[in-house]
Amino acid sequence: MINRYTFFLVALLCLLACQSSTNTTDATNVAPTNAVAVSPKKDPVYTKGLALVGKSDCLTCHKIDDKLIGPSYKDIATKYAGAPNDVITALASSIIKGGSGNWGNVPMTPHPTLSQEEAETMVRYILTLNEK
Repeated sequence: MINRYTFFLVALLCLLACQSSTNTTDATNVAPTNAVAVSPKKDPVYTKGLALVGKSDCLTCHKIDDKLIGPSYKDIATKYAGAPNDVITALASSIIKGGSGNWGNVPMTPHPTLSQEEAETMVRYILTLNEK
């Protein structure tokens, strides 16, 4: 049985597997029809995380509300609602290193150009989607 931490790490890896430093997508293209009802001006985690996801190619494999190649952000947020900081740190590390198995057999590619802080911000952004 896969433990909860491993599952969460793989899930986040799948979410961010499509990260690319050459992608020119900006944050305004992240969720035109699935926007969360939170004012980015009032939630700095949401704002910064949305910008980081917008610069990446995450949306190649993930959508906010629907499964694509990887799970939806909202499914991940629901599964890991209330995750402690050590889980967020581990998930962010998995995004950077890559992995597979938490959401099926499709591997998430590593994202070595992301810093630990950037990856953690992305994880925290995704987790805010459970609160909306």
